[in-house]
Amino acid sequence: MSTTEVLAPVAGRAVALADVDDPVFSAGMVGYGAAVDPPHGVVDAVAPVSGRILKLMPHAYVVMTPDNVGVLVHLGLDTVQLNGEGFTTHVSQGDDVTAGDVVITYDVAAVVAKGLNPIVPVVVMDEREPGNIVASQAVAAGSDIDSGTELFVANK
Repeated sequence: MSTTEVLAPVAGRAVALADVDDPVFSAGMVGYGAAVDPPHGVVDAVAPVSGRILKLMPHAYVVMTPDNVGVLVHLGLDTVQLNGEGFTTHVSQGDDVTAGDVVITYDVAAVVAKGLNPIVPVVVMDEREPGNIVASQAVAAGSDIDSGTELFVANK
């Protein structure tokens, strides 16, 4: 069994995935994990794990670890409709990244101004077993968390 520590890609209030106001994420349809409600400014979203950028869109990215654990970071809900407005990418699909490397600069205030929810779900892709995800104390308490600190651990 492999254990993967998944870091918070942005600072903010740690949130249980079940509390995300989107059934695709809250019901674990994409996978299980946790989320972060970021401050309403411009923030750098970092790689939550070390690995390769498997998929890169302006509003979301997937990092695949050497152990084949794919971690999705989705910047805001329904933000695909912004066509990249409010997001600046700093890496390319296929690049290797280290946990903590800046991937996308995220203009949270611009997303909020468009009436969208800025929350950042972070999930292990295709994880069907919620028990394989162990949330950090910050998630359990709904407390503030710094970018780059543990959000959850994935056991595979």
